Amino acid sequence: MIPHHPRNFLAGALACLLGVLAGPAHAQADYPSRPITMVVPFSPGGVADIMARVVANGMTEALGQPAVVENKAGADGNIGAGYVAAAPADGYTLLVGPASTNAINPVLHKNLKFDARKDFVAIANLATVPNVLVLGPGRLKAGTVTGLIAELKQGDYSFASGGVGGSQHLSAELFKAMTRTRILHVPYKGGNAQMTDLLAGRVDMMFCNLPVCLPFIKSGKLKALGVTTKERSALLPDVPTIAEAGVPGYAVEGWFGLFAPTGTPAAVVDRLNAAVVKIMNDPKTRELLVAQGATPSREDAGQFGAYVREEQQRWARVIHDAGISVD
Repeated sequence: MIPHHPRNFLAGALACLLGVLAGPAHAQADYPSRPITMVVPFSPGGVADIMARVVANGMTEALGQPAVVENKAGADGNIGAGYVAAAPADGYTLLVGPASTNAINPVLHKNLKFDARKDFVAIANLATVPNVLVLGPGRLKAGTVTGLIAELKQGDYSFASGGVGGSQHLSAELFKAMTRTRILHVPYKGGNAQMTDLLAGRVDMMFCNLPVCLPFIKSGKLKALGVTTKERSALLPDVPTIAEAGVPGYAVEGWFGLFAPTGTPAAVVDRLNAAVVKIMNDPKTRELLVAQGATPSREDAGQFGAYVREEQQRWARVIHDAGISVD
């Protein structure tokens, strides 16, 4: 056996070490080198799914690799979110997560196998979507938010939502708390059941996702009193914000963000954020999203991460004060 020369041994060891250190950097420089999976934790056809497919098309063009949308629905979005949380932190498995999965569910659900507050890194806010306060053709006759508040204090009324803990439900809970009104919550399991009952007068009101309610507002079947966001919607320019209509400080926006598992390299996060910003700056993309009632976002990853943390704290207070629980 030929003995190793000490200098040759050290040179070889150093080369191996540099190779190990260069591996991740080289992988990041080549990112992406294969298809990216964007997981939507809900069924096809919803707002999150529509957002994901718009972004995936742009991502494919911006990054030069296919971005594929995969729906993993169930358990209020927790199945899909949990799948991404457990995926390798390499930028190839991403979550299209709305406020419900990444700001509300971590507080609402006590027995999750992951923690959305710790297990994801924020990449980009894709877009925000307002809810709109609508009245059905039933017992409530108010034409303004202040009139509605007075009417609610005189009787027993109900509001519909797509389920406990979603943005529709919590928009109403915040409204109740800020206006000191009592309204019975009637949760549905998604789909069209809540809209059917609202239009039939079996429930009185709802905080509805704007893209869903817009056709019924335009046709006169639902009366829109206010949008939940800080600014009016371009699709309903004559409908005031709830804050300007009589509840100062009220603001709720549904948002849809792109997330990766914690530990994803910062260079990969920045590359993905730059791709999303490029997509959202494209006039055709913006026009497509605005037509859905959405406002495209162009925040950097740090800004969006700070916003998500604020939302987590805010909804934790609302959930605690309203005594909401699903476990």
